[in-house]
Amino acid sequence: MLKLGERQTLKIDHRKSFGVYLGEGNETVLLPVKEVPEDTEIGDELNVFLYRDSSDRLVATMREPKITLHETKLLRVKEVTKIGAFLDWGLEKDLLLPYHEQTKKVKADEEVLVSLYIDKSSRLCATMNVYPYLRTDSPYQADSEVTGRIYQTSGNFGVFVAVDDRYSALIPAQEAAGHFRIGDVITARVTRVLPDGKLNLSVRKKAYQQLDEDAETVLKVIDEYEGVLPFDDNVSPEIIRREMGLSKNAFKRAVGHLMKEGRAEIRGKRIYRV
Repeated sequence: MLKLGERQTLKIDHRKSFGVYLGEGNETVLLPVKEVPEDTEIGDELNVFLYRDSSDRLVATMREPKITLHETKLLRVKEVTKIGAFLDWGLEKDLLLPYHEQTKKVKADEEVLVSLYIDKSSRLCATMNVYPYLRTDSPYQADSEVTGRIYQTSGNFGVFVAVDDRYSALIPAQEAAGHFRIGDVITARVTRVLPDGKLNLSVRKKAYQQLDEDAETVLKVIDEYEGVLPFDDNVSPEIIRREMGLSKNAFKRAVGHLMKEGRAEIRGKRIYRV
């Protein structure tokens, strides 16, 4: 069986002036003559990759593509056209990243994280919607420090991250305070390994380690308001996130810490620096 988008070992069935056909019976694929190794004979086995050429014909190649079916890899954008972006994946025909498979606008020479899939027309295409293709067998445990690339953001769920560009992870919405952009590479801490193998992350330190840093963030914002913050710790989470980049719980802890140290106080629904 010929497998589009994958490497496989096939026997040479017969030879033509323009190449050799691999496979058997009615299911064969052409390996162009310029790629046929010297001294090959009928019956020899060759390990090849199958894709479609510029005429949409199934062909084999001895070259090693930078990505295979359902893998997730970082590829460079060669050009952007009316139908989408074309990526360098190591083969003669560039790989199409359609506009409807882009999670953000891409530009030439940018590197983007994509997966390889077969579209409805049986063509190989790239997608930036990599969630279904990320692996869930990471070697990481709770409290591990990891590096990952942001590939999607959601107000309801949080920030989706591909750890090591291959493992599925999420910064839950309640932890996703701050500014996150698709394509950013971040360092984070694993807070939980879910039963299905996916990772929950946080870019914040453990609460007791983070407290001093959050308190300084709050003081800085108070100073920007000339020493009087025009709201207290009962304000909406949206305002806190906008002004501080903190969750409401983190903000309340920081304010409590500052009050305990005598560096801030609440009067009349406002927070004053002492």
